[in-house]
Amino acid sequence: MAKILVVDDDQDFANAARMVLEREGHTVISAANGSAGYQRAKEERPDLVILDVMMDSVLDGVSTSRQMYEDTTTANIPIVMVTSITSTSYVEFFPTDEYLHIRAFMSKPISPADLIKQVNKLLPI
Repeated sequence: MAKILVVDDDQDFANAARMVLEREGHTVISAANGSAGYQRAKEERPDLVILDVMMDSVLDGVSTSRQMYEDTTTANIPIVMVTSITSTSYVEFFPTDEYLHIRAFMSKPISPADLIKQVNKLLPI
């Protein structure tokens, strides 16, 4: 199946996503922050990235998505951005869609069924 990179500093979410995705037959690799995630994406060339917004900084994931978009080796990797930022006071800092280089956005908590549905929708056939 697909190789999926999960970039999230929340180990509970990363482990839960790994279990759900591996149960579907995917290979899962991970990173705990945006800079490590960007490096893993360049090295591993995953089929899809699941990327948190708030990690080392409030908008770490947004910066990482921009880096990936500007790099020809990672620009075409679909990104699903996941976050709980919408339920925090930081929501006012979240950029509009025109600044996000992502294919989908999901608010935490995410049900396993919804995660699988979104991943399957974005994976290359």
